[in-house]
Amino acid sequence: MAANPSLVMRIVSASVAVSNRASNIIRNVLTKGDLGIIEKGKNDLQTEADRSAQRCIVASLHKQFPNVAIFGEEQLDPQEKIPKDFIELGFDEEVLKQSCPEYLKETKPEDVVIWVDPLDGTAEFTQGFLDHVTVLIGISVKGNAVAGVIHQPWFNYEKPGFPLGRCIWGVIGLGSFGFERETPPANKIIVTTSRSHSDRMVTEAVEACNPDEVVRVGGAGHKVLILIEGKVHAYVFASKGCKKWDTCAPEAILHSVGGTLTDFHGIRMNYGAEVQRKNTGGVLATVSNHQHFLGCIPEHIRDCMDRSSEAPPLDFMGVTICGGADLEGAKKDDTPTLDKSPTPNEDTDGKDAKQDNAPVPDKIHTPNGAPGSTPSSDDNPSDSVPNNNATTKL
Repeated sequence: MAANPSLVMRIVSASVAVSNRASNIIRNVLTKGDLGIIEKGKNDLQTEADRSAQRCIVASLHKQFPNVAIFGEEQLDPQEKIPKDFIELGFDEEVLKQSCPEYLKETKPEDVVIWVDPLDGTAEFTQGFLDHVTVLIGISVKGNAVAGVIHQPWFNYEKPGFPLGRCIWGVIGLGSFGFERETPPANKIIVTTSRSHSDRMVTEAVEACNPDEVVRVGGAGHKVLILIEGKVHAYVFASKGCKKWDTCAPEAILHSVGGTLTDFHGIRMNYGAEVQRKNTGGVLATVSNHQHFLGCIPEHIRDCMDRSSEAPPLDFMGVTICGGADLEGAKKDDTPTLDKSPTPNEDTDGKDAKQDNAPVPDKIHTPNGAPGSTPSSDDNPSDSVPNNNATTKL
């Protein structure tokens, strides 16, 4: 263990530990068979797994870090009693062995906001697409996404004898852990987008990137996972439907490996406590060539997306973020020349362009679901859940 681990590293360590417990809770809900599905809105489901996992994560982190603000996706009764076996007060020792990046060593509780999506990919969970499901815990400091945890409860679920589930975590300036990274194919462009929340604008933005293949999967966490693993080149989502708890953890992990996540205007998003919850500027994530893909987005689609509240300045003390992409240049209105086949791991240095009339991709791929699934568009067990979807500091 590192001597006197910093606040941020203790939060990451606790988040890894509680994500394991939350994933066990989610799997247990499915095993019992009563999902307790309710509709929060159009194409917006909530299950007992969502609710129970959030109770576990928020109550556990609140007990360990009572002066840190925590926001969760689900609206739950703050007076609800939490079962004793939902409380996780342990730390992951492997995380604590790592040294904290210099720029985070003096972080104070009031600088931190934790964003929790207890079950990302709820629609896919209810339909049996279990590998799409993730638990997301994002950590922001002074409005900047700096660390995150993505837990995949059913990783390897179709491989008997293999360990079930995995936890990926990362800190900008330290790196990421828990997965194997490969280089995306150099001879074609593969884009991922939403499987269950698509419309004409989402499709048009994807097509404008001139992909050879489109991979439609559920959950922002899952999409960024396949991006950092090298299975796709970009995640393109021309919608105002994503929320801060969907993107904080994925953004931090992606940036920790040199990738980039912004809105459609090239703005790195603000994750402070007072920001609006929706990402109304769309979501674009890449492992490289971010400016190229920004330049592909048609102007009329960009005009439909709001300009996000930008992450406040933070002294990263020499740590390169966003893979060194020139986001300021990308925000300008000039129209660079499009390179149809960007080489992975190289920036295009602004030589990108919008392509409004891109052809339909050769192949659209929606991964198969589980057998029988239906494809589709502390000490004190009586502690209550804090009001986790308000601006109250916990």
